Amino acid sequence: MTPGDDPIVSRKTMAMSDLPSEPPPPHHGVVSRLRNYFLTGLILVGPIYITINLTWWFVNWVDDATRPFIPLGLRTETYLPFRVPGYGVIIALFALTLLGFLTANLVGRTLVEFSDNLLNRMPIVRPIYKTMKQIFETLFSKSGSSFRRVGLVEFPAGMKSLVFLSQSPSPEMAQHMPEPDYVGAFMPCTPNPTTGFFFYVRRKDVVEIDISVEEAMTLIMSAGMAQPNAEAQKKLSAIVENGRAARATAPAAPPTAPAK
Repeated sequence: MTPGDDPIVSRKTMAMSDLPSEPPPPHHGVVSRLRNYFLTGLILVGPIYITINLTWWFVNWVDDATRPFIPLGLRTETYLPFRVPGYGVIIALFALTLLGFLTANLVGRTLVEFSDNLLNRMPIVRPIYKTMKQIFETLFSKSGSSFRRVGLVEFPAGMKSLVFLSQSPSPEMAQHMPEPDYVGAFMPCTPNPTTGFFFYVRRKDVVEIDISVEEAMTLIMSAGMAQPNAEAQKKLSAIVENGRAARATAPAAPPTAPAK
């Protein structure tokens, strides 16, 4: 008996012939390949181009701002047929470093105190100067704790929002709050993180997450398209899921008795 006369083999052959054939591999046309090549090149060149342009703009801006304070004999265009870019940046760094060195001694501190007292007596300049001075001291102080931690708060109800944690309220403000344990939080907007909402929130209502301020800023500016590292993303997802589970298992509030 040949294999073709075996009824079992024949049934297996018929059953295999009834199975749907595998779909052919997708065929990418020339236009689709060109589009992918273009997007790959755009992703590669776009960030580099924007970074170079922003750096060049900043260097030119500093050069133009410092040129009026540089004597004509010290300018590069006096001795060269062209202007050396970045020369003003070097002069500005040197001048700021020298100014900081001079203010560290007694004479420098005396001059700083005199200028502070003079500006604090001017009616229009005083609030602007005090605000800017406090902001700069907070941002560049080594002991400052502003915007070095990232957290999640429930805003709006049922949703989680990223916030940057700053400092606790001053004693004058803390005495007007119902609880003593509050912390300042800044919730930036997308895609412009320089605008947003500032508020005080209870520490127990804030979930601090293990990602840097830079990663959180990238997440906000990209509207969630540029995610932080995989480990931090897992922690973020786990925190959100735990919050949902806690709300789902929370007992309902007992009904209040109607007032007589």
